[in-house]
Amino acid sequence: MAATTFEMDGSVMEGGGQILRLSAALSCIQGASIKINKIRAGRSTPGLRPQHLSGLELVRDMCNGNLEGATVGSSEITLTPGKIKGGNHVADTRTAGSVGLLMQISLPCALFAQGPSELCLKGGTNAEMAPQIDYTLKVFKPIVERFGVQFDCDLKMRGYYPKGGGEVVLKVNPGKELSPINMTERGNITKIYGRAFVAGVLPFKLAKDMSTAAVRTIRKEIKDLYINIQSLQEKDKACGNGNGIIIIAESSTGCIFAGSSLGKKGVYADKVGIEAAEMLLRNIRHNGCVDEFLQDQLIIFMALANGTSRMRTGPITLHTQTAIHVAEQLMNAKFVIRKAEDEHGNNDTYIIECQGVGATNPSL
Repeated sequence: MAATTFEMDGSVMEGGGQILRLSAALSCIQGASIKINKIRAGRSTPGLRPQHLSGLELVRDMCNGNLEGATVGSSEITLTPGKIKGGNHVADTRTAGSVGLLMQISLPCALFAQGPSELCLKGGTNAEMAPQIDYTLKVFKPIVERFGVQFDCDLKMRGYYPKGGGEVVLKVNPGKELSPINMTERGNITKIYGRAFVAGVLPFKLAKDMSTAAVRTIRKEIKDLYINIQSLQEKDKACGNGNGIIIIAESSTGCIFAGSSLGKKGVYADKVGIEAAEMLLRNIRHNGCVDEFLQDQLIIFMALANGTSRMRTGPITLHTQTAIHVAEQLMNAKFVIRKAEDEHGNNDTYIIECQGVGATNPSL
């Protein structure tokens, strides 16, 4: 298969870093070279940013590959992978570039390595336009483990905009193959909890204000559940100043949803709390089993699983459509999206079904 070189247009659909991450990961897993052009053409600063470069270099190192054209600002790269070998690797964005996005490109590869991997990922843990590390740990991790994915994630240090400085250590055990999932029963919401935090020199009152406003907003719609949002002052394990909130809801069938928001200069803390609460409520209303942020992150695992996966969700996001496009282009996985036609569905409820092709680990 290594003789084949796939070409991927980085400007299609979502037109951002997601195409790069998914394409590089699938190239690495399949042992097939890939050329990606028009990278991040849909962004205000197109081409590779430091965090994208760090992710590509990490994957290259994990698979003893060859990477051409990889410099900050570059709009075209070619990755020629070797065998994924496992071992210890470090990726450092040297900015507040998201460690969660570094994880998105490297975790799938580590699952098909010849041995265990330990990945030290450095950058921003709670960054704009990316999953907060709390989301990765509390929502993504328990759900992706249903595919048979095994990994530990140790949060060593939180890092905030603009300097980053956060550190996460990922320990991944490779598996023989991934199992399909069936997430089609939502059940009832049974638990709502979260954390509102301030770090650095910011006053603790901001955390309290975010939490109070979030609880008040949720109470208007969900009156019968205890809502436990802790207010926290981060001191020892945080680099830089930041504030934000993440609120998580769990259902009786084990579905997990979240709403989150980060503080910005000039934005009142209660507005940050309200934004996170409204995001959570929006993702509960559609009666799906995953929220809008988990939806696209599960696509690659559905494609790599051996069998048919089903996922009940809300409106299909552009990120999800893009992930499906990449998976279908680079693999033989087949996706079907249909309206959920049952009594619990509404106009915004869909089922994503995938006939995964499996990706066995030849070294196991």
